[in-house]
Amino acid sequence: MTTQTAKYEQLIQDLRVQLRPQREWGEGRGLFLVIGHFLNGIAGGAWLMSLVFDSVAGLAVGFVMAALGGTAHLCFLGRPERFWRMVWRMKSSWISRGFLGLSLFLTGAFLYLVPLFLPGAPWNAGSLLGQTGYVLAFAGMIILIGYMGFVYTASKAIPFWNSPLHPVLYIGHALRGGVAALLVVAAFGAPSAAPEQQLLWMWIAVTSAVALLFAIEMHGAFTSGNVAARGSVHKLLAGSMAWYFYIGTLAVGVAVPAWLVLAGWHSVHSRDVMALIGIASAIGDFFMKYSVIRAGTHLPLWIPAAPRR
Repeated sequence: MTTQTAKYEQLIQDLRVQLRPQREWGEGRGLFLVIGHFLNGIAGGAWLMSLVFDSVAGLAVGFVMAALGGTAHLCFLGRPERFWRMVWRMKSSWISRGFLGLSLFLTGAFLYLVPLFLPGAPWNAGSLLGQTGYVLAFAGMIILIGYMGFVYTASKAIPFWNSPLHPVLYIGHALRGGVAALLVVAAFGAPSAAPEQQLLWMWIAVTSAVALLFAIEMHGAFTSGNVAARGSVHKLLAGSMAWYFYIGTLAVGVAVPAWLVLAGWHSVHSRDVMALIGIASAIGDFFMKYSVIRAGTHLPLWIPAAPRR
């Protein structure tokens, strides 16, 4: 059986059920889209946090994450050589706006970082070219942090994603990923103006805010009365995505870092534990995005009629 035949058979089976799962994003090549959004979120958050705490190494990490995220997006496309066509729909497509943001960020970050790491470069960070790169990277960073949630909210056919809190959640995950990146960078002894205790408190604050917003969004989806949204919640909490959510998101991404912080290990083995907290937090963010995306369920094509009394 060929791949196209298998996809056709799967589509026919999905159409026969009332709640049809979305398979375009998260399955097969669609996994690259999840990876791309995950990496771009870390890139934007790491760049912002690195500007706040004056971490040159963190800026470099943000640039590398964005480059890897762009590569993942190209792997998702069926015809990667036509990626430039995405820019023509910026008035109506959040994907096009994200492509613009990524392009601005990579271009600007390159112009700004080269003189910071190569003192003999033809321009310096304070020159017109370097400051232009700073502005372009900052504008691209804002788009990278903000656009991803709107990509999913714009999918009206999947009610679970169509929530006003979804963009805010993705912004929170970007900030959480930025703090996690700085924790890992600090573990390698890179100079930064961020005290380790301050980073930990920031991680706790951002994680708490994200957890609260997620709980509110889940409650809204479950009580909305929409059968597709309720189906997505069930799939996430008690269905096929439950293992990814409970183990990847809650256990690895929240429980392990929280235990390390509360147990006071950060004051005993500071650098190693800082890195472990950052890596575990990032893994949790990935599985959060993966499980939420895979839990997406299309609006039913038909609704069974209520039985007559």
